[in-house]
Amino acid sequence: MRPLILITNDDGIDAPGIKALEKAMSALGDVWTVAPASEQSAVSHAITLWNPLRIHQRAEQRFAVTGTPTDCVYIALSKILPRRPDICVSGVNHGANMGDDVIYSGTVAGASEATLQDIPSVAVSLASYKSQNFDTAAAAAAKVAASVLKRGLPRGVLLNVNVPKDVGVDAPFKFTKLGRRYYGQIVTENNDPRNKPYYWIGGAELGFDDIPGTDCNAVADHCISVSPVQMDLTHYKFLDELGKWTELNEAAE
Repeated sequence: MRPLILITNDDGIDAPGIKALEKAMSALGDVWTVAPASEQSAVSHAITLWNPLRIHQRAEQRFAVTGTPTDCVYIALSKILPRRPDICVSGVNHGANMGDDVIYSGTVAGASEATLQDIPSVAVSLASYKSQNFDTAAAAAAKVAASVLKRGLPRGVLLNVNVPKDVGVDAPFKFTKLGRRYYGQIVTENNDPRNKPYYWIGGAELGFDDIPGTDCNAVADHCISVSPVQMDLTHYKFLDELGKWTELNEAAE
């Protein structure tokens, strides 16, 4: 039996990145796509609890959900897929998801939700908002997915892949830790037609910290970055230090 591959994203089911990913993954297994009906960028791991969700079948084994990437994976596993997937691949995102981006990213959240359900998962992004080099990014994702299907992943760990905009299919892979990116903190204020103020959050990418061994540095060096990301966010070293905060358990005077 061929592996069942679940594909999702946060750019929406009509995005060119997910179509390139579907094509690349079809060589590895039986592809089922369950993706947001509209763009859900930067929604992080949001799940819809207070509004109904609707499923629209676009084609055979291709479904749009009126919700977030997390909703898509949740519904795929509960209502759509004929059996448990062997792997989940989220992307190809249009724009990098490096360093701190993984906290905000809907692309990473789709893979995270599957990881929480003990499904080996990969998130893949094209590290450019202007480039349309999705085929190369999808080919890189297929290489990583093939290795994951062969080797598996530790429980609670996903792989976050970032592909530079200007590389070919023979670009080297680097195995990296998460870096640190920073953006301009811009909030634009304006007035609506009723003269009431509204605010638009934005901010241009300003750069990243130059830290050897990170995803940011790897992509800057024209390498495909592969970072293992764990769901356990506990800072174990500081957990030991917290044990010394004895005053928290002292009786109030």
